[in-house]
Amino acid sequence: MKLEFSPEDLEFRDEVRAFINEHFPAWVRDAESRDAMTREHYLAWHKVLHAKGWVAPAWPVEYGGATWRGKAWSPTQRYIWSEENARAETTHLLPFGLQMVGPVIYTFGTPEQKARFLPRILSAEDWWCQGYSEPGAGSDLASLRTKAERRGDVYVVNGMKTWTTLAQFADWGFFLVRTKFEGKPQEGISFLLIDMTSPGITVRPIITMDGGHEVNEVYLDNVEVPVENLVGQENMGWTCAKFLLAHERTGIAGVARSKRGIEKLRTIARTELSEGRPLISDIDFSRKVSELEIDLTSLEFTELRSLAGESAGRGPGPESSLLKIKGTEIQQRLTELALEAVGHYGAPYFRGFPEEGGNMFPIGPDYAHQAAPVYFNMRKTSIYGGSNEIQRNIIAKMVLGL
Repeated sequence: MKLEFSPEDLEFRDEVRAFINEHFPAWVRDAESRDAMTREHYLAWHKVLHAKGWVAPAWPVEYGGATWRGKAWSPTQRYIWSEENARAETTHLLPFGLQMVGPVIYTFGTPEQKARFLPRILSAEDWWCQGYSEPGAGSDLASLRTKAERRGDVYVVNGMKTWTTLAQFADWGFFLVRTKFEGKPQEGISFLLIDMTSPGITVRPIITMDGGHEVNEVYLDNVEVPVENLVGQENMGWTCAKFLLAHERTGIAGVARSKRGIEKLRTIARTELSEGRPLISDIDFSRKVSELEIDLTSLEFTELRSLAGESAGRGPGPESSLLKIKGTEIQQRLTELALEAVGHYGAPYFRGFPEEGGNMFPIGPDYAHQAAPVYFNMRKTSIYGGSNEIQRNIIAKMVLGL
């Protein structure tokens, strides 16, 4: 495996870097730093990249995938793209349309579904959410109970979904529903595209431990969904679900963003003091940072091997579970060390403060006031996208043959 970029890849990197520096909206970065993101903030960078033709680097060109000099981006160029976005700390593009349901539609959807939905995913005209987890079906997703009963030309859907990220903004959702209760649980699940403005849908917020409204409960009460919104065959939705989760887990690894996070952590540790000396000179703390960096480097090489497999025409396989496990563990350790580094400055954090009340501004340096909420929020990473325990089971079965 070659680790050096080709001259062409270096030219691509320079063009990407210049484009991001010139076009990423500063007002979005400001809102993100204040934890004040609205629908418009989330979509601003998406729309800039859509206008450039760079919003979907991994999509096939025939469906609107990114090109450079008339050719689809290579896996190496996609890697460079993620590195440069992490370096510039751009806003994450929402994954639900671009990385999740979009690939499902262009892989399993009908020509009519592709024509209807894919252009609007690319343009961000439609905001998507994911209706997978239920109160009794999270890691054991095949236990889901939300029911879809076919009545003529529609499915009538009843049930509840939970932890539905940013559903309060969504125009559409992709839902796993049960269309058959007999037999093996995985064989009775279907994949439906549901208009979130349909009568009978209620979205209720879940306020998380960091004080934010990121996730929701979604109730479906006799919601009518046209049969034409079924992706793939009835009772075969588990195939779509596994395909989607493999792509999601690969993206969850977040290697480039974690590399940038370690750089920022080292800067903090050189600034904060421990017994009068820079924290980075503390042997115990420095060892923990170094161990984290070693693990991240190992994960990066694993990701590069996965990209090499894509170059050879192989899609994401069981290795996506490994990337997900290690990537999320590294993200959690990184936020733990950041909170440890800022010490007491991380304690007095309250969401909305001072804009929504309070008699003084947050104390400490700018990098400190987000350490606690980010730490709390990142507890979720080892659970979503299939818990890490489930990923270990997948590796044991599919890789080790146990």
